[in-house]
Amino acid sequence: MTYEELVAAAKKEFTNADASRINEHLAIQFNVTGEAAGAFYLEIKDGNISVEPYEYYDRDVIVTADAETLIMIASGKLGIEAAYLTGKIKAEGNLGKGLLLKNLGKKVVKKAATKKAAPKKAEPKTEKKAEAKKTEAKTEKKVATKKADAKKTK
Repeated sequence: MTYEELVAAAKKEFTNADASRINEHLAIQFNVTGEAAGAFYLEIKDGNISVEPYEYYDRDVIVTADAETLIMIASGKLGIEAAYLTGKIKAEGNLGKGLLLKNLGKKVVKKAATKKAAPKKAEPKTEKKAEAKKTEAKTEKKVATKKADAKKTK
């Protein structure tokens, strides 16, 4: 993976996240080691996320990691806190603000409604369980009746 590919992948993953729960300004500079070495930053401001391939001089936190780890964090497969505690990343600066990345959620994409037949209403799980128990009880009763009938005929 090249540096440009890494920044593009990070931009795609982070900008698809929901930052509406982060109510303060956050700037994190990511220093990438290894294969795709370089620096880029993530900024959250007014609920909007920006990812750009530059250093951010007025940053809150600097996170140093390899490309694979950063993509796992960006995609939500690895939490920033777990990455720090396991030594996959190093961080310096305001670590409390860096932990705000935990508040990123997935954006909910609403599909456009179509004018086809209305979908069937799903039964609540409790109703399904109750129906399954009734069916099971009926089956057990039939089996018991057949066994009793078989004993009588002997």
